[in-house]
Amino acid sequence: MASNSDSIYHVLTYMQQHPEVINRQPLEYTNVIRLNIPDSIKVADADIYFPRQKLMVNRFTPDFVAKNGNLLDYYYQMTHQEIPNFHDVWVTTSHIIDKNTYLLELSFE
Repeated sequence: MASNSDSIYHVLTYMQQHPEVINRQPLEYTNVIRLNIPDSIKVADADIYFPRQKLMVNRFTPDFVAKNGNLLDYYYQMTHQEIPNFHDVWVTTSHIIDKNTYLLELSFE
């Protein structure tokens, strides 16, 4: 399933290690963050995980959430929630051609 790919994990890790590449969008919901990164960044299987002008939505498996809790906590802090309280994480991705950017949205539930 796309949500458990090494590609998404590596993109999240890369963004954590290089926060200067992230363009954060304003928060619209208390449990969702929306981030953009330049599409010049190399992403394995980008055509699969960041479809052109389409949204791909997947839920991370419970194993992925458990194994990568520290990484997901890093992004959860961007929601400005006081208590880390999520069990499910949904990821929405897209390649926005006219903006030369990859969209990555995380929804914590």
